[in-house]
Amino acid sequence: MDLATLKAFKPSEYEDAADSYRATGDVASAAKDTIDNQISTGVRNRLKGEAATAALRELQDLSKNFHYTQTECGLVSTALNGFAFDMAVAKRKLDTAIEDARANNCTVNANGSVNYPAGRKPGDEKDADGGTVTGSAGGSATVDALERQAINIHPNPHYGRAMEYANRIADAVKEATDADAKWAPKLRALKADDDLTVSKHDWADAQSDMGGVKEAGKSYLDSLPQPPKDGSPKDNASWWKGLSPEEQAAWLSLRPDAVGALDGLPATVRDDANRVVFEEKRGQLQMELDSMPKPPANEWTWITAGNYPSKVHTDEWMAWHNKYGDRYEQLNKSLKGMGSIQDRFDRTGVEGLPEAYLLGFSPEGNGRAIVANGNPDTADHQAVYAPGTTSNLGSIGGDIGRMENLWRVATDEADGDSVSTITWLGYDAPQNIVKDSPFSHYADDGAPAYNRFMDGLEASHSGESDPHRTAIGHSYGTTLIGSAARQGDLNADDVILAGSPGVQVPKADDLDVPKGHVWNLEADGDVVPDVGRYGHGGTDWDGAWTIPSDERFGANQMTTGKIEGHSDYWKVDTNNTSLLNQGLVVAGHGDEAQLEQRRPAYERTR
Repeated sequence: MDLATLKAFKPSEYEDAADSYRATGDVASAAKDTIDNQISTGVRNRLKGEAATAALRELQDLSKNFHYTQTECGLVSTALNGFAFDMAVAKRKLDTAIEDARANNCTVNANGSVNYPAGRKPGDEKDADGGTVTGSAGGSATVDALERQAINIHPNPHYGRAMEYANRIADAVKEATDADAKWAPKLRALKADDDLTVSKHDWADAQSDMGGVKEAGKSYLDSLPQPPKDGSPKDNASWWKGLSPEEQAAWLSLRPDAVGALDGLPATVRDDANRVVFEEKRGQLQMELDSMPKPPANEWTWITAGNYPSKVHTDEWMAWHNKYGDRYEQLNKSLKGMGSIQDRFDRTGVEGLPEAYLLGFSPEGNGRAIVANGNPDTADHQAVYAPGTTSNLGSIGGDIGRMENLWRVATDEADGDSVSTITWLGYDAPQNIVKDSPFSHYADDGAPAYNRFMDGLEASHSGESDPHRTAIGHSYGTTLIGSAARQGDLNADDVILAGSPGVQVPKADDLDVPKGHVWNLEADGDVVPDVGRYGHGGTDWDGAWTIPSDERFGANQMTTGKIEGHSDYWKVDTNNTSLLNQGLVVAGHGDEAQLEQRRPAYERTR
């Protein structure tokens, strides 16, 4: 890049182009939402048969196209703003150098050299002739020392100033040239395949594009207002509201993982961010799985051990398993969970099910997924469900289904009010009933995140009045809720506990909700409560281990009907009063819930 090009450069033209791409992305986002939440919903509710199924597949593909367009337009917009930012910095340096030169009677030539006038140093008898100097970019300690020596020796006092201006001009031109060289390949890479199919390769490529733009745009992103370090949800909300549309778009494009994880931001914003992460990670993990050698077909063989035949893994299978087995299993679990989340997206409109919001997502470790039925920011009633032992991304489908069932019942009981039920897998749940679930550190480690999420729902709510909020836990998830209340201020109006092995406190009054607003469920044949009491029950002055099913705990004991065991509290069944009772509590009608007559513990677990 030469001096003339940099002088003529107008950052506003690229910023205007960035705005246009952002607007195009907004249009694509609106089109995607219309397809998912209106058109596809109408097809599911009104049409049946092969033609309707085929139409839904086409609509899903079209929605993916719009989503990909939204993502890529966001990256192009941010890249253009980043390029304009870098170039504007270089141009400001050039303009300042030229102005300084003019102010001291120096002239800047088209090639960047600087003319200086005649002049004399103090004590000299006559003027030294003027001249022209050409600067160099960067410099070094040796070069700088030689220049200082030349300036001191030179008889014209304007020579040194001219050299300074020429060097500043050369630095500015080089900085612009470097910015152009840095951004040009990143912008050229932001293009899609010449087909109408958004594949796993396209989403993996989008993740690569994001990495490239993030790397090139580090100085631009660093110049933007940063999220508050260790900020509260209210702090996060204030930060986001204080950003301009351009700045919000940049954060969504370059750091969707960070934006999607910030409690207190609007649900629509977190959903947009997490869906980008979701699609990119799904493409990346699917490509990794596809490239991995598959397990050998001959997994088993028979050997004779002593006089008895024994079935063992083949050497070939064991070699594969030792090298790939753990990662192969992890990839399949993660992709299974992502499939369950996608299935929930695709069920929007089925039997009135509202749009889904992905409020948190990560496939790392056991995985994270926070899925809301309906927008919690506008809901009159919110319910946040924490699952228990063995919960992970791979098994998220069942937990999502439980909250769908609860949403339908609570909505029916809400007298026209809006309801949002949320599956919150935001912690590392114990993965083994025997080896992990007796320990409390899983609950203690996850409780602060649950509290932040609950506080975030308050910070992001946009309704005219405060919503009614219910914390719901199942099994070890109840222990997490108890730990959340014990460690901080549980931001809830009601608490529902199902199959609880204990909540670390001995009294319902210790759960940070108004007196009489703790509700417990224990089905016949559910052995978890009494088995778990000695690890997670609360102890009072008398040293007794107390769980929510105990009368002395002080919870409202709701009926469960004829369901049995540990896992059917959300089963759709006419004999299941548990689901109806929960729906009444979530809808703010706990006073209508059916309470049971207490029976001895040995009868309840028989």
